[in-house]
Amino acid sequence: MIVNKKKEALMAAVMLAPNLIGLLIFLIIPTIASFVIGLTNWNLIGSISWAGLSNFREAVHDDLFWLTLKNTAVYVFCKVPLNIVFSLVLAVLLNQAIHGRAFFRAVIFLPMIASSVSVALLWQPLFLSNGILNKILVALGLPPSSWIYNPDTSMMSVILVALWKEIGYYMIIFLAGLQSISGTFYEAASIDGANAVHKFFKITIPMISPTTFFVLTISIIGSFQIFDLTTVLTGGGPVNSTNTLIMYVYQAGFKYFKMGYASSLSTILFVIVLIITIIQNWASKHWVYY
Repeated sequence: MIVNKKKEALMAAVMLAPNLIGLLIFLIIPTIASFVIGLTNWNLIGSISWAGLSNFREAVHDDLFWLTLKNTAVYVFCKVPLNIVFSLVLAVLLNQAIHGRAFFRAVIFLPMIASSVSVALLWQPLFLSNGILNKILVALGLPPSSWIYNPDTSMMSVILVALWKEIGYYMIIFLAGLQSISGTFYEAASIDGANAVHKFFKITIPMISPTTFFVLTISIIGSFQIFDLTTVLTGGGPVNSTNTLIMYVYQAGFKYFKMGYASSLSTILFVIVLIITIIQNWASKHWVYY
């Protein structure tokens, strides 16, 4: 029996080793290295000199850092709730026994397959002054918009594209959560006289709370890492209105060759995401039903 347990433990270690090695090489070591480099001055070419916390102090007085942080916060806290609401509504609708629901599920999920670069290139002509979006607005009797070419509307335009691309992915996750709910709950509620609204808020929402928590977590983490879509679609403009923190990390490191400063910014971003994740885990105890 002891020999068999040792063999099982050895086999488990062998099977886990590739993932653990990959985690160590591509995540843990780079994270530690980024923090260490953030304490230095390095231009990628010359020698490295110790800087201590000077890079972090520079960030506190950097107006562009605070602007990109604000842009990132606007993107995250506007996009994530919309993502959850629309994907859940679509999941509920396409969980019904309607004709052609498999087709509609596939169509809505399809943009997720495309890369963010191709999606950005696809949407750029639509945002032109004579593009199809403005033609639709004019046809509805509404004034045309400047979309990504106006600082006041550029971020919401980016959010629109991001929602179009990602909403199908989260819809599929919600569909899996909805289909895990036993029909007996709804049958019992119908016998008690509950209508569709009561069933949704008293049964569906509580029962899919673990799924909602998962979607919320990965959506927030992914939104903080927005880079390729804004880089191709707007280049961070106009006048830095869509320049995000992760874009500024790239610019500081590979445009201005301030790798130490870029690493300190990435460390700040890591800490922000970590704190939000910890708060989410703590708050989940009060609304997630396992």
